[in-house]
Amino acid sequence: MDPMKILKGKRVLIVDDEEDVLEFLMEILDMCKIDKASTFEEAKNLLEANPYHIAVLDIMGVRGYELLEIANKKNIPALMLTAHALSKDNLKKSFEKGASYYVPKDEISKIDIFLADILEALEKKKNVWVKWYERLSTFCDRRFGPDWRDEDPEFWDTLLKY
Repeated sequence: MDPMKILKGKRVLIVDDEEDVLEFLMEILDMCKIDKASTFEEAKNLLEANPYHIAVLDIMGVRGYELLEIANKKNIPALMLTAHALSKDNLKKSFEKGASYYVPKDEISKIDIFLADILEALEKKKNVWVKWYERLSTFCDRRFGPDWRDEDPEFWDTLLKY
């Protein structure tokens, strides 16, 4: 998979309350047509007014889950990006509320790969969370401990169903 090829020319909304994060994302995603927002209100207006291929939504500081609801209503796949809301509960909440991916800011340098994963899975009508698990389960093992999936096996069966 070539993320550059998949993302080239795609319209992407990036939302984060930290300007340095927005700038970094704009650099990594320079092959895309990007709109950016640093507040909930800005992002809400952009989501309601424009079509996007995909959105990157910070959870904290910009009311990311409320923005996710708007994105879902417009059939815009969303990647949830977080530092402060990095937890098993927020991972589960992101999935249950319809996010396409959940990414810790520690992995932000790979955002192009994650976005390409989402778009490719949608095109092929596959479960993107299977790819998420392949890419980020080791990170979660380090962060949450090796038994983090054992607390809710039914959830993982649902999440990873093809």
